Amino acid sequence: MRRLAVVVCGVALAALFGGPALAQAQAGGAKPPLYNTAKAKLLAHKQVFSFTQSKFDIEGYCEQAKHYDYTWFEMQHSTLEFADIEKMIAACPHNGAVPFIRLPDAQEWHIQHATDIGALGIIVPTVDDVDRAREAAKWARYPPVARRSSGQGQAPQLWGPDYHNTINDNMLVVIMIETPTGVANAYDIAAVPGVDVLITGNNDLTQFSGFPATDPHYQEMINRIHDAAVKNGKIFGQANFNFAKGNPLSSDSWFFQNGPSNDGWVPPASMRPGPPRK
Repeated sequence: MRRLAVVVCGVALAALFGGPALAQAQAGGAKPPLYNTAKAKLLAHKQVFSFTQSKFDIEGYCEQAKHYDYTWFEMQHSTLEFADIEKMIAACPHNGAVPFIRLPDAQEWHIQHATDIGALGIIVPTVDDVDRAREAAKWARYPPVARRSSGQGQAPQLWGPDYHNTINDNMLVVIMIETPTGVANAYDIAAVPGVDVLITGNNDLTQFSGFPATDPHYQEMINRIHDAAVKNGKIFGQANFNFAKGNPLSSDSWFFQNGPSNDGWVPPASMRPGPPRK
């Protein structure tokens, strides 16, 4: 099985994820375990799956969160507001699934809002070029590695009093490549410091490229995204969870939207999303 080499210590972690690992390693201090349990699972070479939360429903959210690796809060294709997500995260922050938000873009204020309310991952869609990837990484972590500013959100109350010193290691920046232009620029996008995961936006890639998922040209595009991620030491994934099995890259794909629960729980019909969009 092909797999990127990820070493969770010292210089390697600092280079891959932009956190303060280098300083801690030089000081000889032991690193605390990651509270971003989805990221910890990825680093252990395990696939992670989500459920998608597209409406304000505290009770339903907290029930589903017990059974999945992370929550895909949907802001690109829903009417959810940050205040809605803030309340849901606060209601059950340690209930299983850690909170990720798919934003509509990579603007500073969107990323600041997402991180200040306690998101441990941001997902940025339709990344065509290195500039958009740089913006995503730029605002997701604190200095000295990035440019996130210090706000007064609820995140420290959720993730501990040492939040400002630990969140850089726990943050996950996920970039979606969904167009032939993005595929062409995949290597440069993956090379951006602070980008942690590259995933194929599978359904949109078929629409933007004109190739169905069964076409060899489509598989070639996925291969190119995969190779760009691996060569730059980043994690590769595919948004459509149906690619978790049966695809030539399934054994090397780790991050998915939706998919099976961790414990066999099946959501009632009222909670089930429609077919994967991306």
